[in-house]
Amino acid sequence: MSRILVVEDDPDLAFGLQDDLRTEGHEVELARDGPTGATRARQEHWDLILLDVMLPGRDGFEICRDVRRAGLRTPIVMLTARAGEAEKVLGLELGADDYVTKPFSPRELRARVKAALRRSSADPSEVYRFGDVEVDFRRAELRRGGVALEATSLELKLLGTFIRNRGRVLSRDQLLEAAWGHGTFVTDRTVDHHIVNLRRKIEPRPEEPCYLVSVRGIGYRFDG
Repeated sequence: MSRILVVEDDPDLAFGLQDDLRTEGHEVELARDGPTGATRARQEHWDLILLDVMLPGRDGFEICRDVRRAGLRTPIVMLTARAGEAEKVLGLELGADDYVTKPFSPRELRARVKAALRRSSADPSEVYRFGDVEVDFRRAELRRGGVALEATSLELKLLGTFIRNRGRVLSRDQLLEAAWGHGTFVTDRTVDHHIVNLRRKIEPRPEEPCYLVSVRGIGYRFDG
């Protein structure tokens, strides 16, 4: 059973999608506006996000961009009444995996959903290994030496951001936006606190980190 987030403000379409996908055996949650959809997309692990473009509060393009900036590789299928090539290209360039134009048939959407889930399950980059550490993003699990470790969703988001930007120095502001989201009031000290916790879990010697390296005056770099 896959977990699917549907971000759609049209109640008839939203509930229709929910019923249809549940019939297919999926677990489905609805978000009815842009800010709620953006928050839920980052808070939980999803196997797929169905994302409307025209939403109150924030549009689907913004949400797609933020999800990808957060380092999340969750498949995104965008839903839109816009049939223009420019809109489709923009969505794909922002990181969407597919684009379905309204009106669409339930059969077509089911096929697109199955294809996106199939591609995702075959993606080996969903599991990343460095040293004796293994991060399974689909299962939201962190393991070291084959032993599962407790890791919060924020720690996994931070680690995912580092892994997908390995070798690059990331500022605290970039990490704040990636893990907590735009507009959230969190201090730099909070970021440092989570980095310390991550080091305790993944570093052979947390006091002398070799993976999450501090870059004085700038931020942090992942060398895994």
